[in-house]
Amino acid sequence: MSPKSVPLGAMNEWRPSFNPWLIAISVMLATFMEVLDTSIANVALPHIAGNLSATTDEATWVLTSYLVSNAIVLPATGWLGIRFGRKRFLMVCIAMFSVASATCGAAPTLAWLIVARIIQGAAGGALQPISQSILLESFPPAKRGVAMAAFAMGVVVAPIIGPTLGGWLTDNYSWRWIFYINIPVGVLALYLCQLFIEDPPYLLAARRSAGRIDYVGFSFMAIWLASLQIILDKGERDDWFSAPWLRWAAAICLIAMICFIIRELVTEEPIVDLRALKERNFAVGTALVTLVGVVLYSTITLQPLMVQSLMGYTAFWSGVALTPRGIGAIIAVFFVGRVIGRLDSRKLIVCGFLLLAYSSNMLSGLNLQISILNIALPNILMGLAMGLIFVPLATTTMAGLPNEKMGNATGIFNLMRNIGGSFGISIVTTMLARDAQRHQTYIAARISPYNPIFQQYWARLQALLSFRGPSDHTAQKAFLSIYGLAVRQATLLAYMDDFRFLAVCSLLCVPAALALKKLSLRKGPPIGVH
Repeated sequence: MSPKSVPLGAMNEWRPSFNPWLIAISVMLATFMEVLDTSIANVALPHIAGNLSATTDEATWVLTSYLVSNAIVLPATGWLGIRFGRKRFLMVCIAMFSVASATCGAAPTLAWLIVARIIQGAAGGALQPISQSILLESFPPAKRGVAMAAFAMGVVVAPIIGPTLGGWLTDNYSWRWIFYINIPVGVLALYLCQLFIEDPPYLLAARRSAGRIDYVGFSFMAIWLASLQIILDKGERDDWFSAPWLRWAAAICLIAMICFIIRELVTEEPIVDLRALKERNFAVGTALVTLVGVVLYSTITLQPLMVQSLMGYTAFWSGVALTPRGIGAIIAVFFVGRVIGRLDSRKLIVCGFLLLAYSSNMLSGLNLQISILNIALPNILMGLAMGLIFVPLATTTMAGLPNEKMGNATGIFNLMRNIGGSFGISIVTTMLARDAQRHQTYIAARISPYNPIFQQYWARLQALLSFRGPSDHTAQKAFLSIYGLAVRQATLLAYMDDFRFLAVCSLLCVPAALALKKLSLRKGPPIGVH
């Protein structure tokens, strides 16, 4: 066997008692519900703030509290699944998530809502990695690409649908319904998991030999991830390191992260086994999925902001503008599910990153005269790119790991995607604010009495305004109109800079994708969705 290939068939031969597709439906209901909640509340923040007598800045803790608790639980999922039994732990998390969703919807105050979101985030943090590990184990090695195609439907499509669904529910009913819709989905997922999910023999054996919980490692991890998430979420509002509290938080975060890494590498029973990163495909794949998170969540954040602030779209229509990306992702995952066993996964990943760079660059060429159709095409291409990347990347990343390490690995994999998303959102929003100021300064320098083009436009605008009736303030109104147009153009240029930055990030991923070891699939029946 070539040292450059990873034998996917070298894993345990345990097979579930039920059809893998019944298992896929069971776990993906829960995953889709959880991932949807990472983005569905974004468009409803002004409504939540107004209804609960809070400022918009205070209402952002509805998002931050969810992400912090979610991030803390994610990497510990593998250990918790072994300690308490994966099926039992999954069902408890689904039940907690559903109850917390009902509590969020009924919250009478902002404090009540934030506490409920913390519980919801902690319960939801385990759903993604558990679903991914169950899917990888339930399908035979030759069809694990199909399993990851099913998983991609949740983690790629759900964040795109979230703003659209959240905007529609908020505009037509109430912000409370963005939480209430989780209840029937959670009940159905709980019932299906009870019927079809089972713990494999190696997990039962590992549970019997599980030692005590690594409280020290867990404490360092909680401090590190919580402080990091708060820094990324609140840093731009307080001008980053000019704020003393942020410098202290950064120092605490760095010290806790170093202590966590050292602790997990030296202890015999780590809560997060970082030794999995010794496997090359897992290390490279985890780095790549971090950058995928940067681009995915950054564009999902930037586009609704751009069309709402510059083009006057409502919350619902700003979500609709993202919908074509979901269509592209669905097409891609079905295609990849059929060809992943026949084509080199690295070629699919490289094609995906090149397409992602091209589509991001297309978004950097938009202007204020475009229609929604001009936004649809780059979004379809971006959806296709995400499908081409995520399915083969997840399959290749996990290929060299034994089944008993799958839960730990999927926890790290999903955590890094979320951290990448948090970093990406912080970077692009900071760039947006600062580049808008820079472009505005450049444009303002051209608004001068000594600029003949400005003088002609100003005179023409005054003439148009004078048709509405004589006024002593016609010149002032004309100038204010020009200034407003300059601000919009400066903001548009800042958005263009952000999309170019994301295109460059996508291109930088291409060499890293080629560093992955070639995936060697065990011979078996043709791969397909059936």
